[in-house]
Amino acid sequence: MSSSFLSLSRRSCRHGVGMTMLNSDRCCYWNLKCPFALGSYRAAGSQAALQPQIVLGIETSCDDTGAAVMDEAGRILGESLHSQKEVHLKTGGIIPPVAQRLHKENIHRVIQEALDMSRISPSELSAIATTIKPGLALSLGVGLEYTLKLLKQYNKPFIPIHHMEAHALTVRMIHPVQFPFLVLLVSGGHCLIAVANGISDFLLLGQSLDEAPGDILDKVARRLTLIEHPECTTMSGGQAIEHLAKQGDRMKFNLKSPMGQHFDCNFSFAGLRNQVTQIITKKEKEEDIEKGQILSCANDIAAAVQHTVASHIAKRTHRAILFCKMNGLLPQNNGALVVSGGVASNQYIRRTLQIVTDATGMALLCPPPKLCTDNGVMIAWNGIEKLREGIGILHNPEGICYEPKAAFGADISGKVKEAAIKLPHLKLKIRE
Repeated sequence: MSSSFLSLSRRSCRHGVGMTMLNSDRCCYWNLKCPFALGSYRAAGSQAALQPQIVLGIETSCDDTGAAVMDEAGRILGESLHSQKEVHLKTGGIIPPVAQRLHKENIHRVIQEALDMSRISPSELSAIATTIKPGLALSLGVGLEYTLKLLKQYNKPFIPIHHMEAHALTVRMIHPVQFPFLVLLVSGGHCLIAVANGISDFLLLGQSLDEAPGDILDKVARRLTLIEHPECTTMSGGQAIEHLAKQGDRMKFNLKSPMGQHFDCNFSFAGLRNQVTQIITKKEKEEDIEKGQILSCANDIAAAVQHTVASHIAKRTHRAILFCKMNGLLPQNNGALVVSGGVASNQYIRRTLQIVTDATGMALLCPPPKLCTDNGVMIAWNGIEKLREGIGILHNPEGICYEPKAAFGADISGKVKEAAIKLPHLKLKIRE
């Protein structure tokens, strides 16, 4: 046990519970208790030495190669992340074989960097947690294959991780949010809303029937050729839409909100994308420009599509809150809505959801933007939570497989549809 670790632990005890502690080389998020209250002891010679449980988390579900080392108190001991964003920006989207190759090229370095930063050797790990579902098959395979080699080499337990469950619980690293709570996961590949009753206990209220919100924002950005816009050359599609929307007038284009006559909590974005595509094609003809050139009204289109996406998400979330309160699935007072996933970084969408939570007496909780996107930290944290509860730990991972498609919790969306809750009017007006 290093002296720096003991020193940091003692400082955290003095400063109390729930504090964010920083030293020169570690960013430490304290959860609910001091690590000394959670540590396990083992005999070392004639003295009892503190041996905290430590998990290595590995994430390769899509286009980010992430790894993190975390102890049972939620301290990030070391982390590393390799983003493939620049490569995929050039190709106009994620190409699975390219993502796979980049994962293979970087996974060893990323994991080694996380371990080196943590000053923890693989033999000192309590377990290894890795995303095995859902995600791109070729990407998931890289992470699982590398993990299996580590497990065999160091004889460690394995904690397979559901990517969406990890996103859902990341907030508990930072906020002492108790179960049950409502969770909205919005990203480039997923959009769902569920009640979190426990570490691996979720009730699915609704999900996207076609595309994900991050996907439509990326596709609209590509159709507008925003990568050629001088202010957006290094931004992802979603970031470019959010940036230009601040300068646009959403009222210039009247976009129909999806699923207005469906009184459930499912989402749909494909029809909205088709509307926007038709508008862009029409404007290109009106301005007599070729496909690939920047429209003069690009800012207004960005503002309109962002608002429509935000409004659609907010309305379905509003219905989910009302359904949960009617059926006793959430506390009547001091309930929480947790929003995570890459699209949760969009500040306009957050502010729209804030209107809903303010109106319904809920708290809105979001991880910091860095932890909303894919990363090894959230995987390690999910591993820590499972290790604490003693669930989902495999001592013999033989036969374990990755799952590109995977269900999320118990689906009760049919009951939401049967309730057919009509929403009270709520003005979703955001001032930039």
